[in-house]
Amino acid sequence: MKTEPKSEQELLNRAMNIAGINLKELAKEANVTVPPNLKRDKGWVGQLLEWHLGAASGSKAQQDFVHLGIELKTIPISYVGKPLETTFVCVAPLIGIQGLTWENSHVRNKLSRVLWIPVEGEREIPLAERRVGTPLIWAPSIEESSQLKADWEELMEMIVLGQVEKITARHGQVLQLRPKAAHSRILTEAYGAAGKPIMTLPRGFYLRKQFTSRILAQNFY
Repeated sequence: MKTEPKSEQELLNRAMNIAGINLKELAKEANVTVPPNLKRDKGWVGQLLEWHLGAASGSKAQQDFVHLGIELKTIPISYVGKPLETTFVCVAPLIGIQGLTWENSHVRNKLSRVLWIPVEGEREIPLAERRVGTPLIWAPSIEESSQLKADWEELMEMIVLGQVEKITARHGQVLQLRPKAAHSRILTEAYGAAGKPIMTLPRGFYLRKQFTSRILAQNFY
C-alpha cells in the first residue's frame, strides 16, 4: 500500500501517473492477480486504484481520503467516453433516521468532493487490458447540489413513511435508490407502512448515468 497523499495536488499527481496504464500492469505492481471478469469481484478495480493512490479509509461510511475530504469513484466508460453503469454512492439508512438531514447525510459527505477516474469498460476489452483514463477532481455546483438534495429528501421521506418497498429505480432525477445485496437472502430492518419493522433488502444510493455523463462531458469534451 502506498502512503497516504499529503495534499489534493499529490493525490491528483498520483492519479495522473497511472492514466493510460492498463490494469494488468497496475495489478503486477500491487502484486495482485487480475480476476477473469468482475462478476464476482465488482469492487476489484476500485480497490486496485485505492492501493496505487494510498487510500486508507477502511470504513466506507467516510471518504476514501478523509484528511483531504475526497472520495474516490471509478467509472467504467464506453469507447465514446460515456458511463456504462450507474455509480454506487453509499448504503442507505433505513432505520434510526430521525434528525437526519441532507446536510449531515452520508450522500452529501461522499459527494462533496470526488476524484473521478474513468476506466475502459467495454465488455470485449479483456479486464487485464483495460486502461485507466485521465482523472478529474469534482465538486457539485449549486444546481447539482440542489438536484441531489431534492432527490435525497424525496427518497428519505418515502423511507420514513414506510414506503421503501414502493421505491423503484424511476424515482429521483439524478439520484436513485436500488437494492444493494449480493443475494436475496441478505435482509435488513426497515419501516413498514404501519410504522412497524419489516425485513427488506438493503438499499443503496446510486448516481444516474445521465448525471455522471454530464460531469465527464463538462470536463473532458
